[in-house]
Amino acid sequence: MMKNSIPPLRFLRPAVKVSRRRYTAVSSGALGKLNVPTDYSASSYLAHTSSQTYNLHTDLPEHIQSTKTKRTNYFTAVNDALRTILTTDDKSLIFGEDVSFGGVFRCTSNLTDSFGGARIFNTPLSEQGIIGFAIGLSAGGYTALPEIQFADYLFPAFDQLHNEASKMRYRSGGAEAFNAGRMVVRMPTGAVGHGALYHSQSPEGFFMGMQGMTVVIPRSPVQAKGLLIAAARGADPVVIMEPKILYRAAVEEVPLGDYELPIGKAEILQSGTDLTLITYGTMVYVAEAAARAAKERLGVSVEVIDLRTVRPWDKETVTNSVNKTGRCVVVHEASRTGGVGESVAGEVQERCFLRLEAPVTRVTGWDTHMPLVFEGFMVPDVVRVFDGIKRMVGY
Repeated sequence: MMKNSIPPLRFLRPAVKVSRRRYTAVSSGALGKLNVPTDYSASSYLAHTSSQTYNLHTDLPEHIQSTKTKRTNYFTAVNDALRTILTTDDKSLIFGEDVSFGGVFRCTSNLTDSFGGARIFNTPLSEQGIIGFAIGLSAGGYTALPEIQFADYLFPAFDQLHNEASKMRYRSGGAEAFNAGRMVVRMPTGAVGHGALYHSQSPEGFFMGMQGMTVVIPRSPVQAKGLLIAAARGADPVVIMEPKILYRAAVEEVPLGDYELPIGKAEILQSGTDLTLITYGTMVYVAEAAARAAKERLGVSVEVIDLRTVRPWDKETVTNSVNKTGRCVVVHEASRTGGVGESVAGEVQERCFLRLEAPVTRVTGWDTHMPLVFEGFMVPDVVRVFDGIKRMVGY
């Protein structure tokens, strides 16, 4: 080796042998088998036939229940919703970084060809500018549909959202004639397996105290289409966070027609009597597996609720369920402190205290930044949710 040369990297390794860590709190045994990759094609929370579409999504409007369905993935359902909005509302505009080319996740594919560059166009790399422009458009009577390329990039625009968009109706004197909304801010969110610090954050908790703002996180293609169309026809600003891992993973039969789903209303995905499991977005499918394991291994009947709208969330549906079951577990992949679970746990504690058989518990992401190679440690898995259920039942 030459003098002062840098030794090969293999010589820099520590001499001690370190055992390989696993993506679960349980390294072996029966519980370890719970942590298998999610098989979305087998999920009972996705409609795999036309009849399942209308049986599962019970709040679909009547006029749509006789229409045909098409097997559609999540990002294509978003694209269909945007196409419907552009077709039925000639004052709707889509803009953001690379949207005229289809966007990073292809949600705006082919829309420029159909509607022209005057209605779907690219913007500079300025989230503050994108949202500021959207506010001006919506105040002027347009339907603004800005896209933020990743939810992680939203923070430069927080002043525009919090101090301008969310307050538009309040500072206008509440006049009905004043258009305070018709602004839907879309963005991919959540863990994807390798997004690390700037591409896997779940920042929905930052909106919990933002009065006047609605935040929606659809779990499936049917939900993504119906909630997006409803948001674009509302009277106030809406943020829609789309779990990026579901863009291609979640596939189901989606009605071909124009339909809306109710914003602000939670959905009971499965009824139960022993415990209420509250979640949203990607964690819905983790909750499904944990609830199934609880039934098979513990004989516990779990009621699973998808919030869908996390701000403001459906207090009536949640508290009615917890008053029935007496136990509550809240699951989300965002950090524990400042997350949606804090709001849900506090409200349930106040409203259901005399009916609770155990403390409200939360299974969430850890209070740390999203790592790269250890992202799997950050996000709740089936074992952690199952363990939360087991602890509450045995309390």
